[in-house]
Amino acid sequence: MTSTGIRLHAPAPGWSISADVVVVGSGVAGLTAALRCEAAGLTTVVVTKARLDDGSTRWAQGGIAAALGEGDTPEQHLQDTLVAGAGLCDEGAVRLLVTEGPDAVRRLISTGAHFDTDDGGGIQLTREGGHHRRRIAHAGGDATGAEISRALVEAVRARGLRTVENALVLDLLTDAEGRTAGVTLHVMGEGQHDGVGAVHAPAVVLATGGMGQVFSATTNPSVSTGDGVALALRAGAEVSDLEFVQFHPTVLFLGADAEGQQPLVSEAVRGEGAHLVDGDGVRFMVGQHELAELAPRDIVAKGITRRMQEQDAEHMFLDARHFGADMWEHRFPTILAACRAHGIDPVTEPIPIAPAAHYASGGVRTDARGRTTVPGLYACGEVACTGVHGANRLASNSLLEGLVYAERIAADIAAAHAGNGLHARVPAPVPDPERPAHPLLAPEARFAIQRTMTDGAGVLRSAESLEKAADQLQRLHTEARDALDENGKTAEPGVDTWEATNLLCVARVLVAAARLREETRGCHWREDRAERDDTAWRRHIVVRLNPDRSLAVHTTDSANFPPTRHHRLSQEQ
Repeated sequence: MTSTGIRLHAPAPGWSISADVVVVGSGVAGLTAALRCEAAGLTTVVVTKARLDDGSTRWAQGGIAAALGEGDTPEQHLQDTLVAGAGLCDEGAVRLLVTEGPDAVRRLISTGAHFDTDDGGGIQLTREGGHHRRRIAHAGGDATGAEISRALVEAVRARGLRTVENALVLDLLTDAEGRTAGVTLHVMGEGQHDGVGAVHAPAVVLATGGMGQVFSATTNPSVSTGDGVALALRAGAEVSDLEFVQFHPTVLFLGADAEGQQPLVSEAVRGEGAHLVDGDGVRFMVGQHELAELAPRDIVAKGITRRMQEQDAEHMFLDARHFGADMWEHRFPTILAACRAHGIDPVTEPIPIAPAAHYASGGVRTDARGRTTVPGLYACGEVACTGVHGANRLASNSLLEGLVYAERIAADIAAAHAGNGLHARVPAPVPDPERPAHPLLAPEARFAIQRTMTDGAGVLRSAESLEKAADQLQRLHTEARDALDENGKTAEPGVDTWEATNLLCVARVLVAAARLREETRGCHWREDRAERDDTAWRRHIVVRLNPDRSLAVHTTDSANFPPTRHHRLSQEQ
């Protein structure tokens, strides 16, 4: 796979640093990879878009899933994951996750993460949607992500890892042979580095999180603008399954016009016995699935949306008044505070909820070691598509996937360095192309993209809605391209324009895949193709970017991922 030659329009790097590996992102996946690389003796630099603890991990409420409880087994965890993934999980990838997961959680605990314990000192476990056993470890009641983030950030600082905060990664650098040579980035604000610079390294780990900001309402923080997926596409990497965006069923409804990050009401609330009800107090999920409110998220989101349509309602309700004040205050203090901050008291009234964009099951395609189709470029966490999640992520598998695959990436990079002495290799990036780089969108295009995606590619999709979305996105793409081609002008380089451009890139890929998949599967719900079609569509959709910025789309032969067709760094010398 060769680079597309496409790069964001940006000033030339004014400073540079070198390392053995650069990790982009500071969630559970990124910091785990960085700590393991550093422990292996690799010079490691962590680049993150905001502060170290500002990624999506910090917002994770429910917990981390692993077969840690009595009577539970990795095989049972595997089966629940395969069912949730609706026939598109790569079983080998899932098996790695569930078998290596328990020990990965124990290593996280040894790093300093403190999970809630029972009276006997054992890890307290709960249930969430799609799980047939209690296997969700949590911390601070409903603040698991915050605790994991705290522990990992403290470990990074204690180990003295070099970090570059408030830095938006721009593009991948490659050498003359197309191998990874580092990244360019823009540091926002004053500090040791400022403006556009570069980190030169033979290995880059993308752990940039999700792309929820492509929709108007999401549980994702404002930094989740798909930067890693867009960078990988420009670098020539393949992405897969981007049509499978999970909409969390229970997000605090703040009004039909609410935009940006919305407060999440964790699935663990339903795991502890809360009921989904309509305006008349009727439990509408009973009879729709054997697990009722604890069915996989796509089924619950569809059930809520259907009931909203039937009753012409803007939201449904989550009723947990029977918990009582004490349980709310001790088990779900974060959610309780968020609800009360918006004038809702779940102790005395049902919580208004509606689905919102939550998690990207697809992303940059990787193999079992986190290697992408670009030599030296790795991906883990939400930015990656390992094959674990299939068409719908099982609740609380995301933190576990970040842990397990980050450790596998670090092991692969360490083995490559140990076998070839790559510490001494300083990659020589190919200079920027002389022709103008990728045109940038004006900042206000972000809102047009979000409205287009929410209307045309949200929970409910159809050929008509997706065609309209594709036309609107193509118009934005064409206008930016024509302006650059005709007079060499583009929007002023800056964080807002780079983010808007990245959002358009991932939106185009998502809509292209959603239009092609003419069936309903997992969290991809086509109103005009209501049935699952295993004969035609039990396969993955893979997309890459052509040098002319058009999309190349193909399907795999089966539900299993093909090899990424490149070898370890050790085999590239």
